[in-house]
Amino acid sequence: MSAIRLYIPRDTAAVAAGVEKLIPAIQDLAQAQGQAIEIIRNGTHGLLWLEPLIEIDTQAGRIAYGPVHLHDLPSLFEANWLQGGAHPLCHGLTQDIPYLKNQERLTFARIGHIDPLNLADYEAHGGWQGLQNALALSPQSIVDLTTESGLRGRGGAAFPTGIKWNTVLNATASQKYIVCNADEGDSGTFSDRILMEADPYSLIEGMIIAGMAVGATRGYIYVRSEYPLAYQILQQAIHNAYEANYLGANIQHSPLQFDLEVRLGAGAYICGEETSLLESLEGNRGEIRFKPPLPALQGFLGQPTVVNNVVTLASVPIILANGAEYYQQYGMGRSRGTLAFQLTGNLKHGGLVEKAFGVTLRQLLFDFGGGSASGLDLRAVQVGGPLGAYLPEAQWDTPLDYESYAAISAMVGHGGIVAFDQNVDMAAMAEYAMEFCAIESCGKCTPCRIGSTRGVETIAKIRQKQEPEANLVLLHDLCDTLQNASLCALGSMTPYPVLSALNHFAEDFGLTPSSCPSATV
Repeated sequence: MSAIRLYIPRDTAAVAAGVEKLIPAIQDLAQAQGQAIEIIRNGTHGLLWLEPLIEIDTQAGRIAYGPVHLHDLPSLFEANWLQGGAHPLCHGLTQDIPYLKNQERLTFARIGHIDPLNLADYEAHGGWQGLQNALALSPQSIVDLTTESGLRGRGGAAFPTGIKWNTVLNATASQKYIVCNADEGDSGTFSDRILMEADPYSLIEGMIIAGMAVGATRGYIYVRSEYPLAYQILQQAIHNAYEANYLGANIQHSPLQFDLEVRLGAGAYICGEETSLLESLEGNRGEIRFKPPLPALQGFLGQPTVVNNVVTLASVPIILANGAEYYQQYGMGRSRGTLAFQLTGNLKHGGLVEKAFGVTLRQLLFDFGGGSASGLDLRAVQVGGPLGAYLPEAQWDTPLDYESYAAISAMVGHGGIVAFDQNVDMAAMAEYAMEFCAIESCGKCTPCRIGSTRGVETIAKIRQKQEPEANLVLLHDLCDTLQNASLCALGSMTPYPVLSALNHFAEDFGLTPSSCPSATV
């Protein structure tokens, strides 16, 4: 009798939920019942409220059970779960769970389905097809295809990927670099981590193709130190790729060469900004560089450098495998393809939702997130990380695409979504946003270094009803200075959460809407 396959996730969310304690207990109980089992360590499917989510491979397909904890195992074995038996923790076929079934998974199509470190598994699920197609194209053709697809940077700035690559391609230099920004520091974001832990070869493949496109022969993945498991998995995946001749010299018997390594950051939020990242990568203090010159012309070690984030680079193999028109079928306007939205905060069903641009916040919050975990009405939602605007319910039906959100003084950013119920104090959240900027500032520019500190003091005075009208004018002046004079997005974007809280939730500051003039960023 063949062994029954169990898919048990190895990602950070499952580990944090205690999955490692389950494995020996499952093995002991299976042995006691005389059941032969084979455990495959996959990545998460992104249904984080169900972690640890364990799947049983049956003739009908993979049956999902979760969240599974030690005390659940006796009843699961009694319910004959190894044959897909009914149990309160059973969700039926994984592929039919509505949360998954109603997504459009392109970049994240393989997560949860494969063993992240198994090269044969990756290839069997469409891996390396983009690279094989790229090997038959010229560098300019790869860049043109990427440009035609409409792919824009998924790190927050949304700069067109093809334009950046074309700049590096046309730059003259003896050495060029591909740098992956995996310093995912925004609150409420985890898509980069999930992809690195659940499908690392897609990132590796994307970086190889990027190297082919611009003539770069070396790449670096800059991972935040808070992601030790992602770091370990990437290290092993890169080793395996070298062993299989997907990295190094004469890749797959071609003239192509590409070398890749992982570097750990030291926990500075500012290193999520590309020039600060490059400074850190070179061994310097992480702080902003003046631009110009752009990293595309003078980046790592002064050489032309492509800097893209994890999801951007991992989306490239799909475009090369299926064509630009395939990718353009998803999305709206100038926002093409999909984005991995990350649902967090006061929601029943937190997790990763990959949808085409154009979905609304209301759909994500209720159709996927299940509404508030507290049972109270949701009141505000921050989209785009700690520098994103706080959106009231009146704006939850705005299509999630870059231009539509810019029109309401908000941003999509990296796709992080943090929900708050009616108990939230939005004045406190505005003060927190300004304090975050003050703490995380690299200190290089005065508007960010001094303006954010004065901003914290000013918001505190408004909340304490100390000359609120005069301090409100001062706060707007500070926000205007931060927006227009800061060297990077940390300073220039901090006004988004502060002013959105003032504009939409004036009562929390002890102000009336009429006494709180509307301001945009």
